[in-house]
Amino acid sequence: MSNRNLLSLELTTPVDDERPVYLSGNFCEWNPDVSDFEMKRVSKGKYKFTFAPEVALPEKIEYKYTRGGWDFVELDTYGNAPSNRVIDKLVGNYADFVPYWRHDGSTAFIKKLMPKVQVVSEKFEIPQLNKTRKIYILLPHDYDQNLDKRYPVLYMQDAQNLFGKGSNYGNWEIDKRLSLLTKKELGDVIIVAIEHGEEERFNEYSPYTVEKKGKGLGMKYANFIVRNLKPYIDANYRTKTERQFTGIGGSSMGGLISIYAGLMYPEVIGRLMVLSPALWVSPKIYFDAIEFFNPMDTKIYLYGGGKEGSAMIPNVKKMKESIESQGWDAEKIQIKLSTDPKGEHNEKRWGQEFPKAIEWLFY
Repeated sequence: MSNRNLLSLELTTPVDDERPVYLSGNFCEWNPDVSDFEMKRVSKGKYKFTFAPEVALPEKIEYKYTRGGWDFVELDTYGNAPSNRVIDKLVGNYADFVPYWRHDGSTAFIKKLMPKVQVVSEKFEIPQLNKTRKIYILLPHDYDQNLDKRYPVLYMQDAQNLFGKGSNYGNWEIDKRLSLLTKKELGDVIIVAIEHGEEERFNEYSPYTVEKKGKGLGMKYANFIVRNLKPYIDANYRTKTERQFTGIGGSSMGGLISIYAGLMYPEVIGRLMVLSPALWVSPKIYFDAIEFFNPMDTKIYLYGGGKEGSAMIPNVKKMKESIESQGWDAEKIQIKLSTDPKGEHNEKRWGQEFPKAIEWLFY
């Protein structure tokens, strides 16, 4: 049998190092480093593999590329693990491209494009709650070089879980993901990250009083972001201050307070990143959505996962329908609904959604 009748794969990747590249798939029980499926390096960043005629292949091949383990698997342009590649013709040449690779279980990143992380204040005053909170700011890597440039801003909840080493709950790795977005010219966004209040988190992020949980302080917290924090950030950093360049975002309870703040202050906030929101806290959130009045353009990115409880995806769909039911022009109120039947309620999954939301909200 000639090579023309065999199945061949050609891989190109800009990440060129000494690690070998392997094929893993349903033809080798998904083992990530079988020597029989190591690709041949033909030149810098280029690899090739031809299946031997004696290899018994399934009718439809599913596969991925690895650097020798699942901690070193291929990643897409967002830094996420892509879906399995599929081939249903067992002859011919196929060309693939891998932009990034996972490294020791971490998402990919580009060191020179990483945002500059600074502490705005160790104890920023929240007069509405008579408390203080640590607040960070993530500035584009070249912020100090482009002194005439201004940037949109996204105010995010749960700073402890967003970047750096993360917390015991996990890590969105938004600093690494922003470096990949910058490579795509989609990373010119300032992130203001507000630490949550530990045991006071639920009450501060809840706009509603919940039996057994206590009084909801979310209205005061949202007021703090709009009336105190945003004016300070605008005065001290080069921001685009208009509402269409001002966003708020978070997950779970942080997602709930983010959509609430957007509903209550549409004249200030025009971009909402709402991931796995805790809409179960109170049905009043849907009535607030129906009261939502906004003659200006607003974009809302809603996400829910199928493994976050049976109500999550129905709830985010209901929220979308509640807002759209007011009959606003589709160009004025744009809602992107993203769902994942396998999506779990954790920081890793929200980190995977983060770059997609940034791209849709601001670009």
